[in-house]
Amino acid sequence: MSERPFSSPVASKRRTPASPPGMADPHQLFDDTSSVQNRGYGAQRAPGSLGYPNTSASAQAAFLADPVSNMAMAYGSSLAAQGKELVDKNIDRFIPVTKLKYYFAVDTVYVGKKLGLLVFPYLHQDWEVQYQQDTPVAPRFDVNAPDLYIPAMAFITYILVAGLALGTQDRFSPDLLGLQASSALAWLALEVLAILLSLYLVTVNTDLTTIDLVAFLGYKYVGMIGGVLMGLLFGKTGYYLVLGWCCVSIFVFMVSWGSGWVRLRTQASWT
Repeated sequence: MSERPFSSPVASKRRTPASPPGMADPHQLFDDTSSVQNRGYGAQRAPGSLGYPNTSASAQAAFLADPVSNMAMAYGSSLAAQGKELVDKNIDRFIPVTKLKYYFAVDTVYVGKKLGLLVFPYLHQDWEVQYQQDTPVAPRFDVNAPDLYIPAMAFITYILVAGLALGTQDRFSPDLLGLQASSALAWLALEVLAILLSLYLVTVNTDLTTIDLVAFLGYKYVGMIGGVLMGLLFGKTGYYLVLGWCCVSIFVFMVSWGSGWVRLRTQASWT
């Protein structure tokens, strides 16, 4: 009976060499990067950097630290502020932006009432513009007040409807559409100039401004739209009937509103 040499259980286990400090554990699936200090996303992270290196911080600091750059930035800011102020002054001088806001202070109820008044003004009685502390109230509170919303929308719609009419006649082209818009604007400018010249020749003192005249002369496009649409639907007969009705309605509207304005200014002068 042979004797086996005694062997310790500890000695029967195979020793594995210890991993160097810089080498990863062979049983680990992913590298542990939490203790790496020489990577781009180290322990020293800038707040708000989301784990990425803030490479532009040093460049920005160097740029802002330059006094020449600071002086250039300050000079550019002052020039921009002066330019903005100059533009605002010139715009207010030639185009009163603050006054234009009054003419666009409308709502849906006002637009509906004003369109009805333009088409059928014969039963309207009170044509005087309401004032509050020597200032006319906003159009949405007074149907007699002038506005620019309806004339502007009516002008654009008229150009589109005219293009539709040209298309039904196989005569549509961008040049004709541009010519139509240019001629409509030219006629509007001539009408305003004619009224201003007439007021100057007869030496009538009035508070009517050029914007008021543009607003009231622009109401005619509502009738022109109706005439063109009826012409497309019912031919020349419908066109001339609706256009004639709208012309008479606009004439009554302008005369009635003008008389109400004259009565209002006369009462103001006597008081």
